[in-house]
Amino acid sequence: MRIIIPMAGRGTRLRPHTLATPKPLLPVAGKPMVHRIVEDIVKVCQKDVEEIAFVIGSDFGQTVENQLIDIAQQVGAKGVICYQDQKLGTAHAIYCAKQCLSGEVVVAFADTLFKADFTLNRQDEATIWTQKVHNPELFGVVTLDKDGFINAFVEKPQTFITDLAMIGIYYFKSGENLCGEIEYLLDNDLHEKGEFQLTSALENMKNKGLRIRPEVVTEWLDCGNKEALVHTNTRYLDYIKDEQGLIHPSAQIINSVIIPPVFIGENAQIINSIVGSHTSIGKNTRIQNCVIKNSLIQEDSILENANAEHSLVGSFVKYQKKANNLNLGDFSQIVF
Repeated sequence: MRIIIPMAGRGTRLRPHTLATPKPLLPVAGKPMVHRIVEDIVKVCQKDVEEIAFVIGSDFGQTVENQLIDIAQQVGAKGVICYQDQKLGTAHAIYCAKQCLSGEVVVAFADTLFKADFTLNRQDEATIWTQKVHNPELFGVVTLDKDGFINAFVEKPQTFITDLAMIGIYYFKSGENLCGEIEYLLDNDLHEKGEFQLTSALENMKNKGLRIRPEVVTEWLDCGNKEALVHTNTRYLDYIKDEQGLIHPSAQIINSVIIPPVFIGENAQIINSIVGSHTSIGKNTRIQNCVIKNSLIQEDSILENANAEHSLVGSFVKYQKKANNLNLGDFSQIVF
């Protein structure tokens, strides 16, 4: 099985955090969100992954590419780097990884996480991960036939049709079939507002008799902005709270109170502070004389004399001030 992860977008709603780091590499409970996505897909599919293709911008840099290759290797797969420098839609992004469109393929757009209690039926020709939502007018949704298979795709319906939204993860038994349908769109210039959409290829496949099954996830976690990412970090800590190693053995906890669930990374220092609950502290970060809860503090940062809640703090930040709700990007310094 192969996984294709389009992630060439710039994550503008999460600035300043995405100015230096691509959004899918921002941490959630101690791991980059794209790493979490890959792990959860493997659990649902219950099959070894041969290759993971990451579709990025060619200007993301070698450090990012190396990090993505390492993520693939950690789940036993070969990492493949593909480039999308023209943002021409979801189908175009997938086609940029054409070399990996063979055999069983999962396509996962790297801006949401999920939890699911189903096991993928790989005998199905295609499957779309979905969830019921309260505001379907904001999403692409699907309708079902009497047998429970998808019979229509509707983008942001302004009148209620269905509340079953696509979350951006798709399984195809034949990557070659998907590749052919996307090539048909590109060759015939079949675009919508200048973009080639995956839903157009899905519609063509369905009209040719492909049966697409929906599977409903138990939780769909957004990472689109600061508040959503902090919430997702909170929910993930709830999910993994019983795992070993959430507090790294090298972390120094001195005269402090830790309220689980928390993640505390390698060589972090917690001094004269209260941390938790639902807080992640990255490696090499020092928290001193602070109260931190419901927050995500990244790597190599220093926080002193802060009272932070619902906060998102980047890497290499230095902050020394009373506070409540922080949103500081990488390399910020606020010292009084």
